[in-house]
Amino acid sequence: MVVLANQVLISSVLNARIIGPSSKTVVLAHGFGTDQSAWDKVLPLLSIHHRVVLFDWGFSGSVKDEITLFDPIKYSSYDAFADDLIVLLEELDVKSATLAGHSMSAMIGCIASIKRPQLFKKLVLVSASPRYINSEDYEFGFKRSDVDQLISTIETNFQTWASNFPPLVIDQNDPLSIQNFEKSLKRMSPEVALSTAKLVFYGDYTHILDNVTTPCLIVQTLNDIVVPMSVVDYMQKKIKAKSTVEMIHTNGHFPHLTAHVQFVEVIERALVTS
Repeated sequence: MVVLANQVLISSVLNARIIGPSSKTVVLAHGFGTDQSAWDKVLPLLSIHHRVVLFDWGFSGSVKDEITLFDPIKYSSYDAFADDLIVLLEELDVKSATLAGHSMSAMIGCIASIKRPQLFKKLVLVSASPRYINSEDYEFGFKRSDVDQLISTIETNFQTWASNFPPLVIDQNDPLSIQNFEKSLKRMSPEVALSTAKLVFYGDYTHILDNVTTPCLIVQTLNDIVVPMSVVDYMQKKIKAKSTVEMIHTNGHFPHLTAHVQFVEVIERALVTS
């Protein structure tokens, strides 16, 4: 996606926006199944004092012609996404920023920071995991058979899966966010969704953590069925740079949806120390 035949800017393709005063820059990178609208509750508060960069990843249903632009071979690892992120920030003339990456975007941000450490003052790793399938010596959340079943369901009955998945990962006290996530999932093409889900749930990026030299803030909810607390402990031990943990008092995988005020407070504290 970085090089397009007609030389269209990647910022245009990924619907990039910059909102807020010329102060500290915060890049908000959404996770699988969503788009930049996932930050709608956060943006009005964060952009009062900070320059906020938003964009849609190429797998998002909000990207025009994403089925044509998204190459599943190229995007078979997070490295290609990290390269897109670097090119995007260069194009937007972002010299140094705090990146808040949700879920898969947290690991993408880690990889980008390894490649271009000067671009990032701090990484805020939101509901992040470097791996989802349990290993022999560590609990990452899922058995291999669980992931196989999830992928099979996406492949054979995407619409049903897209309806059933949101209530599992978003606090049920926030039905509107559940509804919006379902709509966002269903905007994705099933082919792109399947390819991206395989990348996420079968991936293993544990090996990159000891190369991360950018300070990290790990943000975790009280109860996330996708990312258990054992993963938080694992990442804090493995990340080479100084890392701290902030707990957000909500359930589920999307604290920026279900506890957005507290989430912004966490980001603000991170910016003070970056």
